[in-house]
Amino acid sequence: MSSTGGLNPATRARLEQELAQLREQHTALAPRFGEESVGDSADQADMLERAETAAWMERRIHEIKELLTGGAEADYAVAPGTEVKLRFADGSEDTMRIIAIAEEAVDDADALTLDSPLGKAVAAHGPGDKITYRTPSGEATAEILEMTPPA
Repeated sequence: MSSTGGLNPATRARLEQELAQLREQHTALAPRFGEESVGDSADQADMLERAETAAWMERRIHEIKELLTGGAEADYAVAPGTEVKLRFADGSEDTMRIIAIAEEAVDDADALTLDSPLGKAVAAHGPGDKITYRTPSGEATAEILEMTPPA
C-alpha cells in the first residue's frame, strides 16, 4: 500500500475506516450455507437478501482495496491529484484538483471528478486545448490553461 492512488490523507482515512467496517459487517452478515436450516419462505427471503447484501459488500471491499493500493490508477487518463487551470467562456478562470472518487470532494470545493462531463473532457485533452462538455443548461466550453501533475 505504498501508492496513494492520488488520494488525499483524509479520504484515505475515510476509505480505510469504511473498509474495516465493511469487513466486520460482511463477516457478521454473510449467510453460512449448510449451517443454517432453510425454514419457511420468509426465512428463505431473509437468507437471499443477506446473500445479496454480502455480495454488494464484497464488490465495495474490492473497489476500496483497489483505490487504497492505487491499482485502479492505471485506468485514469489523467492522474488523480492533477491540478487543472481552466478559462471558461465567460472569461472566468478556476483551478481545480482532479479526484478519482466523489468522496474526496467533501474536503475540496474545487474538486473535479474524472467521471463528470467536465472531467471527461479535461482527461481527453491537454493545455491549450478548447473543450466542450455538457451541463444541465446545455453545452459549455472552456480552455485548458495549465495541467500540473501531482507531486
